[in-house]
Amino acid sequence: MDSIEKNDKMIETLSEFLNPDELVLDPERRDFYSTDVYSRGALPSVVVVPENKEKVSKAVAAAKREGYVIVPRGGGMSYTGGYRPVREDTITFDMSRMNKILEINQEDMYITVEAGVTWKQIYDALKPLGLRLPFFGTFSGYRATVGGGLSNGALFMGTGRYGTAAEIVQCIEVVLADGTLLKTGQPGFKNVSKPFYRTYGPDLTGLFVHDAGTFGVKVQATLKIIKMPAHTDFASFCFPDMWSTAKALSCVARTGSAEEAYVFDPGSTKKNLKASNIVEDIKTLGSVFKNQKSWLSGLVEGTKLVVAGRDFLKDGAFSMHIVVSGNSTAATKIDLDIIREEIKKCGGEEIPNSIPKAVRADPFKPLNSILGPDGDRWAAMNAKMAHSDAIDVMKETEELIENYKTRMDDCGVFITRLMIAIGQHSFSYEPVIHWFDEWLPVHKQTPEPSHLKTLTEPKPNAKATELVAEIRKEIVRIFTNRGVASNQIGKTYPYFQSLKPETAKVIEGIKNQLDPDYTVNPGGLGFPLDKVN
Repeated sequence: MDSIEKNDKMIETLSEFLNPDELVLDPERRDFYSTDVYSRGALPSVVVVPENKEKVSKAVAAAKREGYVIVPRGGGMSYTGGYRPVREDTITFDMSRMNKILEINQEDMYITVEAGVTWKQIYDALKPLGLRLPFFGTFSGYRATVGGGLSNGALFMGTGRYGTAAEIVQCIEVVLADGTLLKTGQPGFKNVSKPFYRTYGPDLTGLFVHDAGTFGVKVQATLKIIKMPAHTDFASFCFPDMWSTAKALSCVARTGSAEEAYVFDPGSTKKNLKASNIVEDIKTLGSVFKNQKSWLSGLVEGTKLVVAGRDFLKDGAFSMHIVVSGNSTAATKIDLDIIREEIKKCGGEEIPNSIPKAVRADPFKPLNSILGPDGDRWAAMNAKMAHSDAIDVMKETEELIENYKTRMDDCGVFITRLMIAIGQHSFSYEPVIHWFDEWLPVHKQTPEPSHLKTLTEPKPNAKATELVAEIRKEIVRIFTNRGVASNQIGKTYPYFQSLKPETAKVIEGIKNQLDPDYTVNPGGLGFPLDKVN
């Protein structure tokens, strides 16, 4: 049977239980699914946009029978090849239609959602009830989904105190390679009616967290919820260099006082302010009013934001932004006092808190920032490490970047940095590579049309793209040699190859048990492609 006949048979099989609008067959539409934010892969044969988990189960089983591989896809903001097909006989599963919130249990403090639900949906549904997730969203939370976030180490909103998406998930339902629907956590037991607990026995839920979608297709998840903190306050500080800023971020993280603590380098601060109109947007100002307890305090805070303008930061300064929350103003004051004392020891200077205040006033903006304000593309690298290792890892990476400076300048490539505190125990460093090249489908279809009209698509720039690939490879080498962790492992970070033999044997055994033909997201987690049947 040739590939056309094989594909026709696959489509005929899927059409027996999927509606026409659950199948994407048009080549131009499928081209969108061949790329992520960074690069292009193979054109998938079919894209399935299922409406429920039963159809996912049937479609996965059919794909296996017909000799296809499958790739699950969440909100689509990955830049590590996580959902990028590596071969044409791929069925991509777009989970965006499975976007129902199934249960909000205020008595037992959990929410159960389908995998295609976004962090924004959850935030909007819980806020009127005075509730929230502990970690509650990413920078791309407007479209980022729970399934994608659990597969790719989602973090940011609330991460300083509560950690990442991995720490708030209780139970997962996942379709395995043969179509079996597996329930983890308490729902995996007989005679259990509520998904209220995760670790009665070995942590099966954890097995499917941060797996880059290689162990199965996530279709449902239960997450912890908390009472919305009654009071939130903000602070921002500037530092003369990267190293004093990194030291201060670790000091702040260790106090446990910040709900969020993150750092922009001078370049990212400038670009964020330029890209988002962060202090002039009337919508943001309106959100500041709504989030205050009275119209008077809203007027005061909104006026402060506007008066601060965009020129509150010294040229060349690194800026740290803090969010604290608690059940009283006294509690938030104590947290800020603790943080200010640590900052003082590290030589920081307090500046207007416009950035964290505006981010929290409207935490889920449209994803216009998928392109830089000048139409540049970008892709982030990530190292999560112990506080005591952070500066050494960063220095080696920055020395590498400095060695590329002449070539970068010649090609119009530049790098910005983001640092984030993850709970009290981990430090996240993200060098973000920017360059000018023709846009991929995701860049053309994700931003608001009105915003896209303000930008000009760059001409193809193979020289810059090749240099970016080279720099990324070298940064991955440093991170791998240093033994750091990374979020969005995808097909970029050599997870499997980096394991000690004993650990690799266990992980390989799990993959062989769940997916012996390696048909679920081939290449993810660094699993070798030659094992795919």
